[in-house]
Parts: sequence; structure tokens; C-alpha cells
Amino acid sequence: MSNSTLGTPVPRTGLAGLRENWRSDVMSGFLVFLIALPLCLGIAMASGFPPMAGIISAIIGGLLVSRFNGSFVTINGPAAGLIVVILDSVQELGQGNSMAGYRYTLAAIVVASLLQTLMGFLKAGKLSAFFPSSVVHGMLAAIGIIIMSKQIHTLLGVKPDAETLFQTIGAIPRSFVDLNPEVAIIGFISLALMVGWGFLKNGYLRMIPAPLLVVLTGLALGQYFDLEHEHVYLFLPNDPVLPHHEFTIGPRFLVAIPEHFLSGFAFPDFDLIGTFAFWQQVVAICLVGSLESLISAAAVDKLDPHKRYSDLNRDLTAVGLGNTLAGLVGGLPMIAEIVRSSANINNGAKTGWSNFFHGAFLLIFVALFPHLIHEIPLASLAALLVYTGFRLASPKEFMKTLAIGYEQLIVFVITIIGVIATDLLVGVAIGMATEFLVHLLRSVDWKQVLRLYFKVEEIEPGEFHIRVDGAAFFANFLSLKSELAALPERKKLVFDLSEAETIDHTVMEFIHHYCEDYERRGGSCRIQGLHRHTATSDHPLAARRRVHGRLASSAQ
Repeated sequence: MSNSTLGTPVPRTGLAGLRENWRSDVMSGFLVFLIALPLCLGIAMASGFPPMAGIISAIIGGLLVSRFNGSFVTINGPAAGLIVVILDSVQELGQGNSMAGYRYTLAAIVVASLLQTLMGFLKAGKLSAFFPSSVVHGMLAAIGIIIMSKQIHTLLGVKPDAETLFQTIGAIPRSFVDLNPEVAIIGFISLALMVGWGFLKNGYLRMIPAPLLVVLTGLALGQYFDLEHEHVYLFLPNDPVLPHHEFTIGPRFLVAIPEHFLSGFAFPDFDLIGTFAFWQQVVAICLVGSLESLISAAAVDKLDPHKRYSDLNRDLTAVGLGNTLAGLVGGLPMIAEIVRSSANINNGAKTGWSNFFHGAFLLIFVALFPHLIHEIPLASLAALLVYTGFRLASPKEFMKTLAIGYEQLIVFVITIIGVIATDLLVGVAIGMATEFLVHLLRSVDWKQVLRLYFKVEEIEPGEFHIRVDGAAFFANFLSLKSELAALPERKKLVFDLSEAETIDHTVMEFIHHYCEDYERRGGSCRIQGLHRHTATSDHPLAARRRVHGRLASSAQ
């Protein structure tokens, strides 16, 4: 589905779009490639996969998925949000054997991707709305915390003696004491560049992608410290404060990559397909990958200057097929990745060919210059991931959730604790159970829980009236979402919420975003009846409950 902005024609797709926009798409594809290269390497290694696995995924996403997906300017590739799921799978299935865990996880990726493809064919893209917003954001924040806790050690050049996540977090102070100075210098300078680059005011300098600058700086420092050759060095030998002054540095602090591109391929092992642990990982990979991809694709649509809208079901099918191939040849699962996609739009991309060219540049680079990739310090890539993890779990995320209401912050924090203390699937389930409990404490009529009562009717030509009754919350509004998706464009819509007993934050957020998108496509929306409700906070998307009797009358 697409619409043109006023006076601006919508770029054509297919070969016609390539002929029309190849200059802008080639340039944007090249710039995105510069961002994607270090991120693909870092995400793969943080996931317990060989570095080439991330490159393979992005190449497939660019060269193949871009040709039949349902989006226009998204970039497909591995994402930080899947690091925790994949690493957990490698550790659980491998039981201490990282190579076996890698191959078993490839098998889990293949099966999860086939399920993902089936979901797309069954038009299950709307199921992403079933998960409460605070639970999804809590899940992502927990992933960010886990990424930071694991990558800080790599940034410092230390391998902690820890088996569990809590031991890994607890070992952080010790890693600062035992840090390898030259490796840590590379890591801290890289992290400072990532943080500081966003504060630059100079538009020309900001055109240089921060990840590219981090890699170039890391390459230069790696040469200066001679990371290519293992050797012992002394650091501040006369300083009595340091616990020791002798450190070892060498190639183990650099990216390990095969000399030949084809040597980077690996194949899945399906021996564990009959076990519960295998299917647990399949569900986790399918759930998190599908959720992240759908959410990211929808978010990228809001950035598209041409106001085009992705076919999310087709996109889910395409990503599923791409992930199936990636799993068969040794790659990570991919999603519609929002950071690279937003950079793609900012760089002037017009069509999906920019995604194609980004994959082509990656293929050419790794085929011709594997030695250059080997020179990249691991500490530089760790700095990229620490920064990414912090953005997922920054204090801003907590404050944004608190602004919506204390009950949303409770769900958010409990989801984070649940994911960190157990695993991702159990943590998300705990978060959803907490959201249900919040509704129970609000005295929701549980007869209304499983079904949302609503009516959509055209009261006059071109004007649709949507009336919602009863309790509207995350677990029962999918039918309303499907009905709204079928409404014609460029009409007048009126949402009447006056008879809704309760409206949770997820539904409020959905209606708000739906109205924004509908108006962007040339229609008009109006929401009425909220004056009969009390909100849990001053935030416009806060959960609401209807008041009765005199309170409702005085509100009017």
C-alpha cells in the first residue's frame, strides 16, 4: 500500500524503480554497508556465532529478501535484539561445546524460520499487537542490560570466570581491576566516539557514520599496539597502585575470520529436533524475531517521506524464507533492522534496491578484503554493542514508561527482572501475567476479557463510526485491529469510546498511531468519549477507566 506526498511522485518498484533511482539507492546502499559491516560482525560474535554468520545474514537479506519482501526502504540483517536468544540457544544446546551448539542452533533457526514463513502466509502479522507495549519494551530493555553486561568484559580485554548471567554481572568490577590497558584504551576511545558523535553540531562531520569511525580508529590503534603479533608489554611499571604491570596482547583480541569466503559457511545439525530444549529455542527465536521485525517494519514506515506502508504479512514471509536459507548455510536470523533502515532513509534511499546494494557491497568486501576485517579489534565491536545495549535500556526508557503510568512501569520492570532472572520466554510470560493482574486489580469484568465488543458502521457516505464497549485491552482487541485494517482510505472516522469500561495503554497507543497513520494517508479521525474516563496519569496514552454517575456528568 502506498500514497504519494503532495507534489512528489511515489518511486516505482522493480526494474523500473532501479532505472529511475539507481544513483540514490547505490549511494545509500554503500553508506548503509559501512554501518552494517561492524554491526554484523559484533552481533555475530556476541551471539556465540562465527563473525561471518552476521555477514552471511545481511548478504541474504540484501540480495534475496529485498527482492520479494513487503517493505520499501527497510534494511534486513542481524539485530542486537536477537543476541540473547541466539547465545542462550548455543549454550543450552551445545552444553559446553560451542561448535556443536552453533550447528544445533542453525537447525533451530531453520525450523523457527519455517514457522515464521507459515505465520506470514496465515497473515499472522497482526499478532504482534497481542503483546502489551510495556512487556515488549521491558523485554528489549532486559536484552540491552544483558548485552552490556557481557560485552563490557570484551571491551576491557578480560574473560570473566562466570557461568551464569548474574555471575557475569557480578564480575564487572573485577574486570575493571584486571583490565588489559591497551585493549581497554581501544574500547573506551571507541565508546567515547559512539557517545560523542551524536552531540556534534557540524552537519558534514555527522554524515560520517559513527560505527565506521569506530572501526577506522580501532584499526589504527590495533596497528599502533601491534595486536597482530602476540607479545608481553609493561604498563606503568613504577605505579604502586596497579595490582600488576605485565600484560599480554595478540591476535586473540582481533576478529577471527576465514581467509576464503566459502570457508565461512556451515550447516545445521538436526540431531536434537526431538528434544524439548530444541523446541524451546525454536519458539524463542520465532517469537522474538517475528516481534522485532514487525515492530521495526511498522516504525520504519513512519519515517518514509513518501508515506508508503509495508505489507507486514508479506514482509514476515520474506524474512522467514531468508532466515531459512541463512540457517541452512551458517547465518544468523535477520529482521527488518530499524537503525540501519533509518540511516537508509536519511541517506536518500528511494526503493528496496538500496537494501540490495547494501548486501552486494558486503559480499564484495568480504570476498576481496577478509584480511582487513581480521584487523578489526574486538574491543571496538564490543563498544558498538555496549552503546546499543545502553540505548535499549537507557534511563529515558524508564522515564517514558513512568510518564504513561505507575502500573506500566511495574509491568516494564517486572518483565526486565523476569527475563534476566529466568529466560526470555518465561520473562515475557511473567510480564503478560503482571499486565493481566493489573487489569484484575482494576476490577475488570472478566466476562469481557476474552472478547471485545465493538461495532463499525458507515453512518453516512464517507463517514465511519467505530463504537467500543466493555473492556478494551491487549488480549482482546485483535478483531478490532483486523476490522480497521479493512476500512477504505481517505474517509472520516469517529472512534466512540464513551461506553468502554476500561482501555489499557496498548489499545490507547494503537488507536493513537492508527489515527496518525490514517490522517497521513489523507483521511480524518476523531476520538470522542474520553471525557467520561479517568486516566492513570496525565500522559495522553495512559490507561483509562470509565467513571459513572455524577463524576461522569461533572466531567462533561
